[in-house]
Formats: sequence, C-alpha cells, structure tokens
Amino acid sequence: MSLSEDRLVRQWSGGHMSSRVYDFTIKRERLFRLLSRIVWGGEVRAFYADIAALQDVAPGSSVLDVPSGGGVAFRGLSTDAEIRYVAADASPFMLRLARAEAARRGLEKIEYVHTGVEAMPFDDATFDLCVSYNGLHCFSDPPAAVAEMARVVRPGGELRGTVVVTDGGALSAAAIAFFRRTDQFGQTGSADDVRRWLSDGGFADVRLDRRGAYLLFSARRADEE
Repeated sequence: MSLSEDRLVRQWSGGHMSSRVYDFTIKRERLFRLLSRIVWGGEVRAFYADIAALQDVAPGSSVLDVPSGGGVAFRGLSTDAEIRYVAADASPFMLRLARAEAARRGLEKIEYVHTGVEAMPFDDATFDLCVSYNGLHCFSDPPAAVAEMARVVRPGGELRGTVVVTDGGALSAAAIAFFRRTDQFGQTGSADDVRRWLSDGGFADVRLDRRGAYLLFSARRADEE
C-alpha cells in the first residue's frame, strides 16, 4: 500500500484539528498526564522519563525516531549532543511541526525523512536505538512496522516506545473505537499482542509496563545467529 492510499497517513497528513490538538497536548506534560489519567486510566510519567533518558545516549550513537510526530521527543535532546538523530514520519504536516519544534529548541543537527514505517529507506542495522512514541496504534500494520524497525536496528540495539492498548476500561475502549472510526488509530492490540509483535519481529528481552490502556515497552534486537 502506498502512502497516498493509506487512510491513516492521509488523516495525519491533512493538518486537521485533531492532529493539532494532539501535538499541543502531548508537548504539555501536565495536560497530557491529566488527560491520560482520564481517558487511558493510567499515569504517563514514564513516557516523559523515557524521553528524558535520550540525554544519556552514548556519543556517536545513531537514533531513529519513528513516527517523530511533531517532535515531542526533542525535549530529551541537548543542542550539543554528539549523536545522529533521524526524525522519520509519513506525514509531511507532522514533519513541519517537528522542524519548527527543533528550531524553537535550537536543535540544528536533526535529519528529517518522509517515509512510511513499513518500508524505510535505511540500510540494515543502521541504528543503535529506535524510539517509537505513541506510534504503533497509529499504523495500519503494527507487526510489519515492528519487523521493519528490527531490520534497521543493529543486533543488540534497542527499541523503546509507548502505545495505547486494549487492556483498559470502558472509557479507553470507547476512545479507541472513536479514534479508529476517524482514522486516527489503526490496528490496536492488547499488551500480549504487543509482546508478540516484538518477539515475532525479531526483538528479545521484551519489557512491558502497562498503566491502564497506556503501555511503555522496550526490547533488544536479537543477535543474529
């Protein structure tokens, strides 16, 4: 499926109010934490803590941020970080927001790549770390996306991210249904589904931390035999 045929990509590329509201709220930690407790039934402090940990990435490392969205993860970067950081997204609109966020923060070394997640223009084993915050539930085919992330992460490299899952309460289930009807969410699975996607895609040492319907995950790219 081409990007132009993917209804989710079209939705997130249109600059609609829903995309602008998402970008506005997620970049304001207190607001997003409040809304997440209400809608997803869980605390999301770990999400922002994981982003903050980007400052500890070893110099010389290569990091892929996919989907980068409007650049929420840029809050974890310093202007003098000696790493390669690639922000990739299927939405030109979100990449424009990301460029503006980087400029606001004085981040000049970020690379921007317009690409779908299921076929990215990177060589095998390119990145030491891949972060995918609030992305898996926005993809048409999360298992394919995870497998592609595994392809571009070096053996022993890491994948970290967050995702909305179906293990929450009635309100979160209603929110997921609404976001799917409006093409903001794609295939949404349970925490067990996410574990399976990661394992089947080529990751090991899978760790999950679920708070209501909000899941923080990490995994290591399995070594090649």
